[in-house]
Amino acid sequence: MRRIYSAIAWIVAGGVAVQAASIAFAFGGMGRYIQDGGVIDKALVESRQATFTGDLGFPIHGIVGGMVIPLAALALLIVAFFVKARGARKWAGIVLALVALQITLGYSIVDMPYLGLVHGANALAVLLTAVYAALLIRRSTRIGADEPAADAIAT
Repeated sequence: MRRIYSAIAWIVAGGVAVQAASIAFAFGGMGRYIQDGGVIDKALVESRQATFTGDLGFPIHGIVGGMVIPLAALALLIVAFFVKARGARKWAGIVLALVALQITLGYSIVDMPYLGLVHGANALAVLLTAVYAALLIRRSTRIGADEPAADAIAT
């Protein structure tokens, strides 16, 4: 179970890297499209037609951020209840809470664009907590393996 926990935490961290790469790809391609004289308006966005290099980055960002990372974070918390390691549940809960905040911020950016600043910073927090959770399992001792039971009589 410890390996599964660690693998899921790495999936969350990797998902954040995919998120950053895909949105940079999308906006880079969009910038080039505009520099070349292209126009992005509501009609183009609603047509869902791939019109420029990097256009694929937007749906990748949405799918990974809206489904893959949240499901992985939830799976991490579920697996944490079966892992015998200190802090596994706490850090899985923190990862899930940060992911929930990230989703909320992502869907709120259209209404309040300044939340994009927090969205970007929170992405780093998700990345760091997921990496910490993955590495925590490696370093942690098994609960109960090295510690005497609380009701044991010391001699």
